Amino acid sequence: MSTCLSCLRPLAAGDGYHAKCVRALFDARRPPAVVDVDLAKLHTLALAMVGRQSLSGVQRKVSVGLTADKQTLQVALGDSQCILKPQSATYPELPQNELLTMRIAELTGVQIPACGLVTLADASLAYLVRRFDRLTDGTKQRQEDFCQLALLPAKQKYDGSAELCARLVKKYATEPVIEALRLFRLVLAAWWTGNGDMHLKNFSIVTDASGISRLSPAYDLVCTRLVIEDDDLALPVGGKKSKLTRRDWVAFGEYCGLRPPAIERVFGDVTAALPGAAGLVDGAPLSENGKATYRALLAERAASLAAR
Repeated sequence: MSTCLSCLRPLAAGDGYHAKCVRALFDARRPPAVVDVDLAKLHTLALAMVGRQSLSGVQRKVSVGLTADKQTLQVALGDSQCILKPQSATYPELPQNELLTMRIAELTGVQIPACGLVTLADASLAYLVRRFDRLTDGTKQRQEDFCQLALLPAKQKYDGSAELCARLVKKYATEPVIEALRLFRLVLAAWWTGNGDMHLKNFSIVTDASGISRLSPAYDLVCTRLVIEDDDLALPVGGKKSKLTRRDWVAFGEYCGLRPPAIERVFGDVTAALPGAAGLVDGAPLSENGKATYRALLAERAASLAAR
């Protein structure tokens, strides 16, 4: 039995995806027959998009969309539906890592956009995620990352803290109590999954056409521990980037304005997600060493969170 390239759950047969995953990721009945992305030209394409797309600099990722007949996934220099990230020469298995980490975060209650893996012409796997700042009718929602909201230049994206993120949510979210809970859940999930690159540009507020401002769905979630041993948090929590305890997380939850029952509920959601997360790791297209490292990290941190 194979694994779905979107949800990472068992798949009896088909085109590599469950039918509902195809609808969510491609808005179609079947996945595209062709992925027309030439990796040799990707750097040039990224350069061409600078100033046109809200992509954070010249990175090895590109905006893509489906053709009108939904048979081909191709580069889109104008309005796009998705962002595609191929394999990295520096960090192995990064697309698989990102999909797995996004799905594990989802198990804890973190909201994520539709995402999955696609196979490129060279048989390598690339990560594909639908843009949450674009509605199905093409309408663009305003998105402002936390560097922008904090009036900091992009180069200072690591010059912040989890507490700064909480203050920004309280200041800019239409319903700050609800969004502060979502932020707490996301920051905790990022720590649980060993994500050492959750900087200020990886958090955003999205404002819809009615003027409602909310924390955006999560994006750019990766387990940096799989490629950088002992990688610490990008943004400190309570002044600490490592060796966080349950007490530290309680204190951060209180800083977010959460009551003890809400904090405990999030803790419970994380620990309850451990068996399912381990199952996702088992089914992910990662190396056996990567799987073993990820499983051990999740178990260790879930235990520390449960320790009183």
